[in-house]
Amino acid sequence: MTESTRAARSTRRRGGLHHAGRPGALWAAPAVAFFAVFALLPLAYAVYLSFTKYNGIAIAAPRFVGGENWARLASDPAVPQALWLSIVLVVLAVVTQTPVALLIGVWTAGQQRGRAIVAALYFLPLLMSAAAIAVLFSALIDPNFGLPAALPWLFGDGNLLGTSPSAMAVVAFVLAWQYVPFHSLIYQAAARSVPPVLYQAAAIDGAGTVRQFFSITLPQLRNTVITSVILMVVGTFTTFETILIITGGGPSGGTTILAYLMYITGFGAAANYGYASVIAVVLIIIATIISLGMVRLTGFDRMRGTQEGI
Repeated sequence: MTESTRAARSTRRRGGLHHAGRPGALWAAPAVAFFAVFALLPLAYAVYLSFTKYNGIAIAAPRFVGGENWARLASDPAVPQALWLSIVLVVLAVVTQTPVALLIGVWTAGQQRGRAIVAALYFLPLLMSAAAIAVLFSALIDPNFGLPAALPWLFGDGNLLGTSPSAMAVVAFVLAWQYVPFHSLIYQAAARSVPPVLYQAAAIDGAGTVRQFFSITLPQLRNTVITSVILMVVGTFTTFETILIITGGGPSGGTTILAYLMYITGFGAAANYGYASVIAVVLIIIATIISLGMVRLTGFDRMRGTQEGI
């Protein structure tokens, strides 16, 4: 047997083993089971509860009431207001977090002196829980003992939560302080994957830092921007810890978004799990439609390149 024949057979054996050893459906079984138990089953149970009357007490089983809860949704004035406030908060989150996170992420991806130290300090909010951050800012904005009391020339009467616009601005600021480091980390990783030869060619052509950012960095990070914005939208729609601790939905429902309305409906004095499940299902549907719509409108689902922006 010649050497070339043995090499060909060895190649075929390796190819056959590689083909035979290709991961099959069983490899995905643990992930599918995890997703089914912790995502699909709770979602299905929420849909079931939306057609029942249930107060959460184990000894009293859910009572089927048909579409009564869904009929109530159509006539409940609190739902359109909560939906509008949710959209406002999402818009505030996107327009504030995206540019800041993008600039910080691109900057920390460079080779500036002291960049690693600054980046490490800035990413500290990622180590804190949403509840801890909310408690921290509740103390900071306290009109009697916080920053408003120490800086009356800047904060006026100090009641930052007295009106709906100012309270929503506070919530948006706290969310930005908490989540901008996370999105900056995403942009940092993406910016480091941009081929340096593009910047070298641009520098030879005389392009400055600003021109390189808008002509090279930003187009190359298109996919990352879309992913980051989708995460912002879904995350902001489903947040409630910050509102629960800082504003409590006030003033006069001025910060009661859909997620918080769902919480107080199910776990508040009314303890109406059925109607809260309706709001939960609507929240999931809206977040899914917005996410899929963004993917379709931006053409993200049609991109096939392995590099950013292709």
